[in-house]
This record gives sequence, C-alpha cells and structure tokens, in this order.
Amino acid sequence: MIMEEIIQQIVNGVSLGSIYALIALGYTMVYGIIKLINFAHGDIYMIGAYVGFALTTFLKLGFFPALILSMVICAILGVIIEKVAYKPIRNSTRIAALITAISVSLFLEYGMMYFFKPDTRTFPSLLPDKQIKIFNTDAVLDIKNVYIIVVTISLMLLLQYVIHRTKVGKAMRAVSLDRDAAQLMGIDINKTISNTFAIGSALAGAAGVLVGTYYNSINPLMGVVPGLKAFVAAVIGGIGIIPGAVFGGFFLGITETTISSLGGSLYKDAVAFAILILVLLLKPNGFLGKDVKEKV
Repeated sequence: MIMEEIIQQIVNGVSLGSIYALIALGYTMVYGIIKLINFAHGDIYMIGAYVGFALTTFLKLGFFPALILSMVICAILGVIIEKVAYKPIRNSTRIAALITAISVSLFLEYGMMYFFKPDTRTFPSLLPDKQIKIFNTDAVLDIKNVYIIVVTISLMLLLQYVIHRTKVGKAMRAVSLDRDAAQLMGIDINKTISNTFAIGSALAGAAGVLVGTYYNSINPLMGVVPGLKAFVAAVIGGIGIIPGAVFGGFFLGITETTISSLGGSLYKDAVAFAILILVLLLKPNGFLGKDVKEKV
C-alpha cells in the first residue's frame, strides 16, 4: 500500500513538474542571455492557455494543432514584448529592468481581464479520460498525464537539439558566455535575444495548453503562482542553466505532490518558497550551478 502511494505521487509529481520545467526553461534562457528575470513569463503561459481555448472552442481544432499554434503565437508575443519593453532598457539598471518586467506582467493580466473578463472559463476536453493501472497495483496513470509528460520530454529534447546542434543555439550559447566577444565574432545580438524570447515563450505557451487540457479551467490570473514557482524551480536547479531548470521543475513538482499526499496541501506553496530561501542561503547558485569567481 505504501509502495503504491509512492508510485502514484511520483507519477503526479512528474506530471506537475513537467509544467514547472517548461515555464522555468523560459526564465533560465532569458536570464542566461541578458541577466533579466522576466516576471511576465508566467503571464505568457496564461495567454497560451487562452489561445488554446480560443482555437479549440471557436475553430474546433484538435489538441496538437492548438498546441503548435499556441506556441507560435506566444513566440511572436514574446518577441514583441522584448522589442517594445525590454530592448529600450537593456543597458539600464537592474532595478529598471525588474520594474519593467513587473509592469509588463500586470499589463498582460489586467489587459486580459479587460478584454476577456475575469471569469473562469472551462477548457474543452481534448484528451481521452482513461486511466491505466501501473504494474497491476492500485496506482493509476491518467492518459492526460501521459500526454503532458511525453509532450514535455519531446519539447525538452528538441530544445537540447536546437541549443547544441543549430546556428541559433550556438549563437545563444556564445552570447551567454560573452556578449561582447560574440558581437565581435559577427553574431547579431538583437536577433539572438529575440530568438531566446521566442523559444522560451513558445515553451510557456505549450505549458498553458497542457494545463488547460488537464485542469479544464483557465482565468487571467492563472499564471501568477505557477510563474513564481517556475522561477523557484529555475533557482533551485541553477538559474541560467537549462538542465537546472528541468531538474528544479521535477524536484518541485514531486515535492509538492508528496506534501499534498501527507495532508499538507494548504502549505505546499509555503514549502516551495521555504525551499527557495534555503537554497539561496545554502547553495545560492542552485544544485547544478557552479561557483563563479569574479575579479574586482
């Protein structure tokens, strides 16, 4: 009985962690390139859910077409946000960038409320509602969890391919290591930063559709808490490090589901931020981060 409970919570945790990991990848990619914490990223995830809702409700598209189109639209939105809000203050102080990110976040949230009302909307059921028993035990694997995990892993593998095997990815890695040297080598910094926002926003849009499909409800403030938790996940793994975002997402997801199974569902958010504080105190660079020495 205990083993079945453990298996069930691991399955649930991996499914939830997949969502956190997808959103955290956007945080960590943007931070790795321009050292900006894009607090509007969680709201792009929310817009991805609304785009998926519109495509499936009004255009009657299926799950995968809606997922792909939501990723494309969120990628375009991410580039627009970078060009309009972040590019003009790229050489400003950190506090200016932070205030701008929070302002963009609030603009997206309350803009959606103004145009689409604050009411919770029911997301169409796109996936089969079936359950599979795991190893002939009482632990079950929902088909929706399978879709979430498979889509997430596929996108992460595709991201790894882009980062390590394409010119776009190599340019992103070069800018992350040394922006000035990359520019001297002929790399277009502005284009590389736009590509980074596009890829990160597309992943957030995919997460929005997956969450809408799984929980069947969306609202304009749905990106606030998951966005903050994805940031926590990125810090836990080591912000600026792509494998760190993945590790942090799964770690946080499994931790939350375990706490909920022990009767602490009311405190799972508090525990997530308590973990963030402990990581910042004990290992500021995250579990997979490395200490970097700077000459003064």
